Amino acid sequence: MHEQSPILTATKRERIGSRYSARVREAGGLPAIVYGRGEEPLPVSLESKGALGHITKGEKVFRLQLDGAKEAQTVLLKDIQFDYTGNRIVHADFARVALTDRVTIRVPVHLIGEAKGLKTVGAILMHPTAELEVECMVSEIPEYVEVNIEELDVDHAILASDVKLPKPSMKLKTDPKSMVAQIIIQLEEVVVAPTAEAGAVEGGAAEPEVITAKKKEGEEGAEGEAAKPGAKGAAGAKAPAAKAPAAKEDKKK
Repeated sequence: MHEQSPILTATKRERIGSRYSARVREAGGLPAIVYGRGEEPLPVSLESKGALGHITKGEKVFRLQLDGAKEAQTVLLKDIQFDYTGNRIVHADFARVALTDRVTIRVPVHLIGEAKGLKTVGAILMHPTAELEVECMVSEIPEYVEVNIEELDVDHAILASDVKLPKPSMKLKTDPKSMVAQIIIQLEEVVVAPTAEAGAVEGGAAEPEVITAKKKEGEEGAEGEAAKPGAKGAAGAKAPAAKAPAAKEDKKK
């Protein structure tokens, strides 16, 4: 593991700060800091192309060769910072470690095999947990963890607790109930086309049709009811009472 770790060449940075870090990047370097094991934090500049190539491939353990130092020291990539777009790495943090140190690190999950549940119509594979957090020795850090999903069927799932870690000495730090893989059926959304009547009403293009019941034989209509004294008209108002004939004046004798 130690002999196979990539080598990063570094030079010490005399000045720190955003302005000087920008100058380092403009000159083809990657600003970084190395700390840990009781030593003072050391700002360094890495050769950008080589360092970013290893980091983007998923490498985590490196041999750092500082300019002027006799031996390389083993370091562990702890953190990286991106620019405002989230695409370009602009800074890296490394911790000094020994191969026998136990560290907690995130490891990618690789799903292998073809799940038998995917043969079902509408079935899709969900992979919500793409990394597992594990504790292990620096010398045992895996590049990834393989999870076989060939026997995974519809409505079944593989949890973090179901994953077999590469080494018995490794400990799972991720929540054991975290979902690593699952097969579900994707339901089609049924869209109901609006009817012509509904569209007409919504658009205000048509008046609702009023259907009246057929009058029974001998039943009077609204006008006949209104003709009766004291009867209410169609609007619920009383019909006006008939005026009494005016009284005749007595002739003077």
